[in-house]
Amino acid sequence: MNLSGKTAIVTGSNTGIGYETALDLYKKGAKVYVACRNQEKALNAIQRMKSDGGTGELVYQQLDLASLSSVKAFAENVIQAESSLDLLINNAGIMIPPQSKTEDGFETQFGVNFVGHFALTGHLFKLLESTKGSRVVTLSSIAHRGAVIDFDNFRLEKEYNNWREYGQSKLADIIFALEFDKRLKLNGSQIKSLAAHPGFSKTDLQVHMDKEMLASLDLMTAKEGAQPTLAACLREDAKGGQYWGPDGHNEQKGKPALAKIDAVALDETFNAKLWDWAKETTKADFPF
Repeated sequence: MNLSGKTAIVTGSNTGIGYETALDLYKKGAKVYVACRNQEKALNAIQRMKSDGGTGELVYQQLDLASLSSVKAFAENVIQAESSLDLLINNAGIMIPPQSKTEDGFETQFGVNFVGHFALTGHLFKLLESTKGSRVVTLSSIAHRGAVIDFDNFRLEKEYNNWREYGQSKLADIIFALEFDKRLKLNGSQIKSLAAHPGFSKTDLQVHMDKEMLASLDLMTAKEGAQPTLAACLREDAKGGQYWGPDGHNEQKGKPALAKIDAVALDETFNAKLWDWAKETTKADFPF
């Protein structure tokens, strides 16, 4: 597949799934924004990608998803520089870190994994809308299953529970992808909104995980884990509202296929409530 002339943004693309996603798109000829908080890590990643060989272009742009002002500034820079945006891949994530809050006061996992990406997508909406065939792919996780959205605990109002908060953030991500898809279709938009998850893949995301627990898991490589994201981005038969993941046992590993969406993410009234909260809170530029 030749992606020359196409522009993509991959958040958190200095490592792991994001790195492999950006590398694949670059190798296919796309101009890829390596959107990360840490400049040194991003530039090192770009050097590694270039040494791997590709026909596209790699651009570093600073993005801190824990800061809504940084998200807005990033989007404004892209809008000034680009006349089109074919792919927005909401990939960056953090998992079970020590308790902390974002610049805007959200529990960090919820703030980075969901709130920042919601705002980013809204600020880039017009550019995506004006680009024929554009797609937004948001990364969720197996951890969305059985998770709960607690409107009374977005800002660490309750005692911190690292896995509960991670599950909430990833459930919010898949709800975002689905509710966005619904609203796009209702409003006659050409953008496609999809979700994906990497199964169990070895990445820097597990830095806070118990080492013995980690050793007991059968993990895919980051490159293998990036394949569901790339399927959602590039497959011609991929449709808005789909969720892609590995096809093996419990979706932990395997080849890209349609994944199971937990019933908890399919309550349309509740999903609309979360959307309305996020739109009001982030002041993101969605027209609906």
